[in-house]
Amino acid sequence: MSPDRIDLLLADVDGTLVTQDKILTDRAVAAVARLGQAGILFAVTSGRPPRGMSMLIEPLHLTTPISAFNGGLIVAPDMTVIEQKEIAEGLVAPTLRLMSDAGLGTWLYRGADWYVLDAAAPHVAREAWTVKFEPTVVADFDGLHRGVAKIVGVSDDHDAVDRATHAATAQLGDKVTAAQSQPYYLDVTHPDANKGNVVAFLSKHLAIATEQIATIGDMPNDVAMFKKSGLSIAMGNASAEVRSQAHAVTTSNEEEGFAKAVERVLLGPEQSGP
Repeated sequence: MSPDRIDLLLADVDGTLVTQDKILTDRAVAAVARLGQAGILFAVTSGRPPRGMSMLIEPLHLTTPISAFNGGLIVAPDMTVIEQKEIAEGLVAPTLRLMSDAGLGTWLYRGADWYVLDAAAPHVAREAWTVKFEPTVVADFDGLHRGVAKIVGVSDDHDAVDRATHAATAQLGDKVTAAQSQPYYLDVTHPDANKGNVVAFLSKHLAIATEQIATIGDMPNDVAMFKKSGLSIAMGNASAEVRSQAHAVTTSNEEEGFAKAVERVLLGPEQSGP
């Protein structure tokens, strides 16, 4: 059953708010504007670093906290840190080793900095284009184990990413949150850095009951926020498992699924405009 009123929409970014080419469409921008006109706040959460979402602030007129690293680092629109959760220093090496043993490449994020071992490795160039800044290339991650917000395992072997995800959950348990933000990315963050806790944070920060929060996403790491919100919407490009966890399903991010969800599920024809 849907709640009587929605006061906030919390959206994932990649695979949801933007297209496969990482484009924010005019229709998506217009949909967010119509939410504001209807008195509904809008917020974003992503596995991206904060700087990787800064290009959304102006076109979407964001005023709410921005939840980066799946909630591991929450910042204001001016990039002032509101809350930060770091992976325990002693867990960094075991996590890196687990990913390496599974055949995954590894990235490491500390605050605003992104570290990689090889600038030519898979997805590095694409990620740099997406987040609009370049990584720092290092020979190894020694000396970088303190203050880590997120570790990413990267591979185009999706089965290997699946195996590493299960291994991280089995071996590290509740000491971290391990979830896939893309089929080729395994994100490991602080145990409380997950999108379910983003819903809880925004509920408290904005004084909005979780029942009056709607969420929309496409990946397994979005299911945690589905479970905490009053209304959940899965993208059409989500897996069957993710879609089954949502109250509603829209079309894919290549078919204006985000805008359609706002227009048809949240606003309805009277408020959606032409």
